[in-house]
Amino acid sequence: MIIKSVNGKHPQIPEDCFIAENATIVGDVVMGNECSVWFNAVIRGDVHFIKMGNKVNVQDGAVIHATYKTSPTTIGNNVSIGHNAIVHGCTIHDNVLIGMGSIVMDDCVVESNTIIAAGAVVSKNTRVESGSIYAGIPAKKIKDISPELTKGEIERIANNYVMYSSWFKE
Repeated sequence: MIIKSVNGKHPQIPEDCFIAENATIVGDVVMGNECSVWFNAVIRGDVHFIKMGNKVNVQDGAVIHATYKTSPTTIGNNVSIGHNAIVHGCTIHDNVLIGMGSIVMDDCVVESNTIIAAGAVVSKNTRVESGSIYAGIPAKKIKDISPELTKGEIERIANNYVMYSSWFKE
């Protein structure tokens, strides 16, 4: 793993987090408890801060970045960032699933209990309404999310990634 200071800012990573051997975390990054950063994922807090809550999983190949001096990235609790997704200079609230290969751009706000579908592009300044599923390019609301989907997908995936990371700590 590459964990580097940039401009005097060093990543803050609790001991109970799992960081894959080839993940990269640099600069002003603060992670909560039980987070996991998977193979080839990059979290670059070099141009602005990145703050993550508890039980955030950053899956293989995902990139989290920000925009210089204007748009930091803030991620809440129980957030899953799917394989090869890009989360850039935005705010993600609690209990969110960011689908594989999707892109969330600068100054977006993704409210709690939402799913961003795989391959979706959430364009700059979009506010994603709580309790909904957004899909497409550009991403638009396609339906309300059911309580079953919240529990069956968002919570299940966040909890599974805590379990998966325990396999690598043995």
